[in-house]
Amino acid sequence: MTEWDLKKLRILRTLADRGTVTATAEALHMTPSAVSQALTNLARQVGVPLLEAQGRRVRLTDAARLVLRHTEAVFAQLERADAELSGYLAGEAGEVRIGAFSTAVPVLVVPAVAALRRSHPGLEVRVHETEAAESWELLSARSVDLALSLAAHAPVGGDPRFTRVTLLEDPLDVALPPDHPLAGVPDLRLADLAGDRWIYGGSGPWSQITRGACEAAGFVPRRAHEAAGWTAILAMVQAGMGVALVPRMVTSRASGVTVRVLTYDRPTRHVIAALRRGAEAGPAVSRVLDALRTAATKLS
Repeated sequence: MTEWDLKKLRILRTLADRGTVTATAEALHMTPSAVSQALTNLARQVGVPLLEAQGRRVRLTDAARLVLRHTEAVFAQLERADAELSGYLAGEAGEVRIGAFSTAVPVLVVPAVAALRRSHPGLEVRVHETEAAESWELLSARSVDLALSLAAHAPVGGDPRFTRVTLLEDPLDVALPPDHPLAGVPDLRLADLAGDRWIYGGSGPWSQITRGACEAAGFVPRRAHEAAGWTAILAMVQAGMGVALVPRMVTSRASGVTVRVLTYDRPTRHVIAALRRGAEAGPAVSRVLDALRTAATKLS
């Protein structure tokens, strides 16, 4: 019977994620030679080739992918075992690490942590502010236990390693300069702003969200300025440099601009919580997730 080495299986899974031996070594704080030796030993243990040369890189064999399919089930079960062991504390103590994108921190994470400090003072929550797209890497590297991200950033086609929980639909409002001629027009539609100068990022999901919402309204937005941070975007809008779609999580705290709700267009983005599959059974993580749900319900 084959003896499975969990450490070597984790190295193989990381290689499948990162694509190269060098990137795998960096992620696991190993040397490239140690990674190669571990995978060679794993192939010897299981009795099948796991890697094959592809130019200066390596690729996984079909046998390696078969091994990985079973490996995911093993690691999910180990996550459940960890969750059950932590159940001895019944979620009353312990540490949960949250990775969250910047706009989610003040409106979701802070209220959730404040509530938990009152109800479960022995439960420590550590917050790691990050880009929404980086949340999945942090989860995979076990740097955080729970991550707040956007559905637009989720791995394409889903990922069996993670459990996703939708927290809320965050509507997109339009921010206008205070003296914009349409600032006070009732029932404003996106199409009414087809001729305006727009402010949004040059690439990434937020650019796609803005362009997608405008194209659904029948026009392609004319980008006048490129920015990714909401402070910069709102400052430019306030100065009359253009208009922008802004999430409700941001416009609820915006000042100096006119914010209009797009009743008819109703563009939204979806805020999700992500966990390693099986970890949701852990009492401490479950309490934090419930607190985030409560904060999201109050926000929506």
